Amino acid sequence: MTAVAAAPPAPAPEHAPERGGWRRFAITAAFLSPALVFLGAFVLYPIVYTVVRSLFDRTGGRFVGFDNYVTMFTNDTTFTAIRNNVIWVIVAPAACTILGLIFAVLIEKLAWKTAFRLIIFMPMAISMLAAGVIFRGLFQENPNLGAVNAAIVAVQGWFSDDANYPGAGPREGTGIVADRGVISTESAVEPGSVQNFPLTGIRQSNLPEEATDAVEVEAGDGEIAGTVFLDVIRGGGGTNGEIEDGKSGLPGIRVDAVAPDGSIAGFATTGAGGEYTITGLDAGQSYTVALPASNFDEGAQGVSWLSASFINAVVILSYIWIWAGFAMVMIASGLSAMDRSLQEAARMDGASEWKVFTKITVPLLTPVLIVVFVTLIINVLKIFDLVYVIPPGASKPAANVIAVEMWTQSFGGGNNQGLGSALAILLLVLVLPSMIMNVRRFRQEKAR
Repeated sequence: MTAVAAAPPAPAPEHAPERGGWRRFAITAAFLSPALVFLGAFVLYPIVYTVVRSLFDRTGGRFVGFDNYVTMFTNDTTFTAIRNNVIWVIVAPAACTILGLIFAVLIEKLAWKTAFRLIIFMPMAISMLAAGVIFRGLFQENPNLGAVNAAIVAVQGWFSDDANYPGAGPREGTGIVADRGVISTESAVEPGSVQNFPLTGIRQSNLPEEATDAVEVEAGDGEIAGTVFLDVIRGGGGTNGEIEDGKSGLPGIRVDAVAPDGSIAGFATTGAGGEYTITGLDAGQSYTVALPASNFDEGAQGVSWLSASFINAVVILSYIWIWAGFAMVMIASGLSAMDRSLQEAARMDGASEWKVFTKITVPLLTPVLIVVFVTLIINVLKIFDLVYVIPPGASKPAANVIAVEMWTQSFGGGNNQGLGSALAILLLVLVLPSMIMNVRRFRQEKAR
């Protein structure tokens, strides 16, 4: 039986490959077009418009060329913003990365590491606005409002036994005068005399707990004695300048006997009832009895953290508090994926933990550290919320950054969108290198 040869396949039309290519192109364009439209409308067009707008004046009606860019680097306010951004880039990313590395390595050795990681990462769950409000409250200058200054005042109080009665003054008509904060006798006093100091201007609720009713004392030979007391009776009544029931002594006040040449011949500190006795005085000499001004100053006070001198440090600290947890989690993920055999081999060879950390752990984590560091640089360059919320009005110029200045010039009262657009372009130019570096790093990691 003769086999019938199969007919050769018909040749494909010459235009088939071209038709298939156009079809693939159409499908690709259909899928990409929404993203391209979105990028064009919300990324490309704003960038182009901002570049064009930066070349016009504040009204947008007159072309000024690069004048806005010149103003940006010569105006004191904008120059301060640029300088502060440089400080942020130098300090904040490095501090967050280093703390994140330390936390990631140390917490790994703890039994409750998950709980500790949660505590350190928790600030990331708080909005920047809320974090700014928290730190502004913590660093209030008034110790009654700011927790940081309250702690400082408490520590200072532990190391100081001095009593302070701010606002205290002598009762008029008692022969006691006040000069530059010093309360003293108007005339000289001889040893063997009793010199009392009736004071006013002190709230009884502010008296020390050890204060008792004023005590009358007597002076011996070569002594000057007396009582420093609050010349007020709760509810009113009594005789001015006299020690009576219901009048409280003022403990802890230093009393000096000042010689005619201005030297301190002796001193004493008042007891719970305000009583004092200065001994060892010359019987033939007269002295001015004085209460030094240190008894009546404000005492231990807090630091003005929100002033222009410290405001940048406070704002950067709040940023580190938030983002150190992010750095820790990222580095911990890299640490968990790291080959531990190299570390174990180094320990078996006698390497110390510090050597293992610096020579093995850190080099192996370098790719992760770079990604974290660059990401934080991009984030820092755009910082706005914390700088806008934490500084009080007087300190805002000292804490200014580019993003805040851009918003202020454009929408916050400056009404100069030409300069605001120039600042926006500067911010874009500063962010681009870090973004390009991160993209290249991701591609290198993917290629491996």
